[in-house]
Amino acid sequence: MTMRLIGPDADALLNWRELGDALVAGHDLPRAEIGDTFLYRGADTMLSRSAWIDGLGIAVKTATIFPGNPDRGLNAVGGGVSLFSDHDGTPEALLDFALVTKWKTAGDSLLAARLLARPDSRVILILGAGAVARNLRLAYGQGFPGARFVIWNRTAARAEALARDFPDTEVATDLEEAVRRADIVTSATMTTRPFLRGEWLRPGQHLDLIGAYRPDMREADDAALRRARIFVDSRATTIGHIGEMQIPLDQGVIDPSDIVADFYDIASGIFARRGDDEITLFKNGGGAHLDLMTSRYILACWDRCASD
Repeated sequence: MTMRLIGPDADALLNWRELGDALVAGHDLPRAEIGDTFLYRGADTMLSRSAWIDGLGIAVKTATIFPGNPDRGLNAVGGGVSLFSDHDGTPEALLDFALVTKWKTAGDSLLAARLLARPDSRVILILGAGAVARNLRLAYGQGFPGARFVIWNRTAARAEALARDFPDTEVATDLEEAVRRADIVTSATMTTRPFLRGEWLRPGQHLDLIGAYRPDMREADDAALRRARIFVDSRATTIGHIGEMQIPLDQGVIDPSDIVADFYDIASGIFARRGDDEITLFKNGGGAHLDLMTSRYILACWDRCASD
């Protein structure tokens, strides 16, 4: 089959809940083989992530993250995703990096929230006001219809600009107050110092941590981890790689056994909330296996549209 070039126009073909179902199906297949390379230069990062899943094929995603780029009028993140046949290794598709990342990252968090958050969650707090925060507003808006949204950002003007683009969305200026009244807190910041405090949490909340992707990055403090039941999308791509989990593990704040489950445990029923008063915490690590599953979903939607 001819290699397909899939760009941003595929966005209109996709659905957040359908993607979540595709991720569940992907985790019913044999466990992915994953190879990650991380290169650092000061605040800049190059991530090259690859995954091979029997039945889905191979994906290679390379991302460059330059936090200073917005000050130069450039995107902070760049890269590309290549998809290869499981049958013979031939290239099948080259997908727009931003498209795959958007759907993989927010879809990952939404799937976890569908499994871990209380179904009656009505107030969703988004921390951050960048591209990921915008995608979270889209994903959670579809996953929790009828919910009201609150956005907090260190720069209030950016939060206000994002809130204006969506109905039922307000801006918070007091972080502690906003966390205390939220049913779901989803965080996508670039901080290296944990700012979400466990003393602010209340029974029944779900905490979704996305921003940390380097060994020196954390969003939630030790108390938050101690108070919550902890879940990750993949032990293989969070433990040993991301400070959110590894720093408290190294310091003895938590034990590996405190990480209850990852997405490969969904079928067993372990990846679930036990009661209405439980605090659940999910670390979105976003490994290459999720890029592969997401890319396959996007390609299937693309091909289905082309055949209609």
